[in-house]
Amino acid sequence: MWGLLPLFFRLMHHVHPVEIVTQRVIWSLVLILTLLAARKGLAPLVATLRDRRLLLPLMGSAAVIAINWLTYVWAVNAGHIIATSLGYFLNPLVNVALGVLVLKERLRRGQMLAIAIAALGVAILAASALTTLWISLTLAISFALYGLIRKLTPVAPMTGLGVETLLLAPLAAGWLVWASGHGGVSFGQDAPTTALLIIAGAVTTVPLVLFAMAAQRLPMATLGLLQYLAPTLQFLCGVVLFGETLSTGQMASFGLIWIGLILFASDGIAAARRNRVVAA
Repeated sequence: MWGLLPLFFRLMHHVHPVEIVTQRVIWSLVLILTLLAARKGLAPLVATLRDRRLLLPLMGSAAVIAINWLTYVWAVNAGHIIATSLGYFLNPLVNVALGVLVLKERLRRGQMLAIAIAALGVAILAASALTTLWISLTLAISFALYGLIRKLTPVAPMTGLGVETLLLAPLAAGWLVWASGHGGVSFGQDAPTTALLIIAGAVTTVPLVLFAMAAQRLPMATLGLLQYLAPTLQFLCGVVLFGETLSTGQMASFGLIWIGLILFASDGIAAARRNRVVAA
């Protein structure tokens, strides 16, 4: 889902990036509250809002995901899709680093080799795109921090996302009110744009809930390496569909990253087989 987001946001290239993000927040909140009400989940949401031990980390996760959303939407519509893909290529490596340094997770030798090869590929990719590296670093660090906070915060995925959007909603509504009096907003000007902005709520909510569920169930190292799938799709969107320039260095890095992925997957399969033999 995340890998195909450039296709969706390019349909709204005429909308200000901040409006896209604020509309994402508002319509995500509407969807989440509706789903929580249908599942009788509003009580845990209220309880979380009253629990300072849970509310404070969720304020942090709300802040970093808002930074991530705004940077991503602006970059896609400014023609920097490859830079966004680099950010999400970097993100798994940051996740692995956080898993080792903060959560004290241990890596097998095969995993370390796979990560080293993938890191080399990302380093080559970064060196060939220095002018847009700030985009990539912002996306990588913000989303890695988001994943870490959500992993350490004992809140159900939908409830946590509901709290985050509730915290962001006043800021989003305030910006929309201000913008309506200073040049206007795109929402309501024509049916296709209005529909896309409403749909942005679901496009935001569904993958984030799935990610939050995965973050609570998987080791950070595994979660990190699996996340190469989304930037690969974004990378292909930028190069194949939108004609962004691809250098020789970027092609080499792309190959190294996928070699690292294959090695990581192979090590995981071998470890699972050894565990089954021991259990038997």
